[in-house]
Amino acid sequence: MRFKYSTTAPAQDEFDSLPRLPLRLRSDSQSIEVVGLVDSGATVNVLPYEVGTRLGGTWDDGKANIRLAGSLGGMNAMPFFVTAQVGEFAPVRLAFAWVQSNNVPLILGQTNFFMEFEVCFYRSQLEFEVKPKTT
Repeated sequence: MRFKYSTTAPAQDEFDSLPRLPLRLRSDSQSIEVVGLVDSGATVNVLPYEVGTRLGGTWDDGKANIRLAGSLGGMNAMPFFVTAQVGEFAPVRLAFAWVQSNNVPLILGQTNFFMEFEVCFYRSQLEFEVKPKTT
């Protein structure tokens, strides 16, 4: 499936466009539609606090043992597992670093979004392609 790069505000132009992917996340009986930033430079998937609580998560400082790096360096995170579905593809299990902040985007990174999906970026066309991994 191909997707268009998109912006988050009407005042932004194509130079502000990024590969944002709509997907459905499920945890137990909760299911929500979200948009994640597909980031090949991110080591892990990152889940904002509000999204985790909407999926029924309860923050536990004792489990917040994941240390993030880069622009999120210094933030503690805890593991959070969900079932994710992109379009009509079969659902997959994704592992997130759930942070206690809403000032971060939902990030789809190397562990483990890029382990479940093949991604090809066509920046000059402002498009990207996502398909299930080949076995």
